[in-house]
Amino acid sequence: MKARKLVKFIVISVLITVTIYFAIALGLLLSQSPTELGNMPTISFEATTSSALDDEVVLTNYTARDGAQIGFRHFGATADDAPLVVLIHGSGWHGGSYTKIAEFLSANGDFEVLLPDLRGHGPNAAMRGDVAYIGQLEDDLADLIEAHLGDGQKLYVIGHSSGGGLAIRFAGGQYGQKLDKVVLMSPFLKYNAPTMRLNAGGWSIPLTRRIIGLTMLNSVGITLFNDMTVIQFNFPLAVLNGNQGYTATQSYSYRLNTSFAPRDDYLADIAKLPEFLLLVGANDDAFIADEFEPIMATATSTGQYKILPNVDHLGLINNPEANVLMLEFLQD
Repeated sequence: MKARKLVKFIVISVLITVTIYFAIALGLLLSQSPTELGNMPTISFEATTSSALDDEVVLTNYTARDGAQIGFRHFGATADDAPLVVLIHGSGWHGGSYTKIAEFLSANGDFEVLLPDLRGHGPNAAMRGDVAYIGQLEDDLADLIEAHLGDGQKLYVIGHSSGGGLAIRFAGGQYGQKLDKVVLMSPFLKYNAPTMRLNAGGWSIPLTRRIIGLTMLNSVGITLFNDMTVIQFNFPLAVLNGNQGYTATQSYSYRLNTSFAPRDDYLADIAKLPEFLLLVGANDDAFIADEFEPIMATATSTGQYKILPNVDHLGLINNPEANVLMLEFLQD
């Protein structure tokens, strides 16, 4: 009799605990919604422009493993065995803003450069701000690389901001062994990394309660709500109202946001990086420039770190000194 009462007590306790757990998770999801950002302060766009597309660069498609057509720009090389460079854009925008870097590397270093619009981004996004599952961005990059990387050809990856975070995630995942060198341009490490400014200087507005609730559900294998918006990007109205404003991706789902960043143990991903160069502006308004080396050097000794004076977060994209440093590092 006592044993039956004990079993009954345990079953009821478990059911109550599970009910409370799911009630909290669902309550967190329902307690927060995206908002109109308006004219909230954000990072400086002065060093870039609202026109992100270069009309002279043809945007073509490659076929991902699920049959999706994903846009990319291809910059050729003279030598057949020239290293392959994949350049990954940051959050909210797409590869169009990075064509000058790709052209510089292709012309001055004889690199073959691929500049993709990540799934969920760009002028032709099928599911803007979303992917099908966590990890799909890595699979897409692997498919792009597989279609272009020749036998014995070196593979280099460059990533800016969240694109740098994806480069780190790629290095720490199942495809990381493909990498020979990486360039990280002011990379996003993690929301709790010491490099973070509050809301990345006003650029990213996370829906924190939703993220917590979805993380709770994902921890027990429930992914049903992973298409919910969990972060918004604070584009200046001048950009959104510009002639390329329609190409902006103003929010991410949980599964895209998770796919675009290093894993929770971001130092473990960093530890798997090959030789890398990290570039950051001293005036970076999204991240804290002098915190990168102290934290990343605890995980790996393969990195070189350069802080560029008088350069902010977006100003790093087309900075001549940054371009030369990347070129020299990749040619070394």
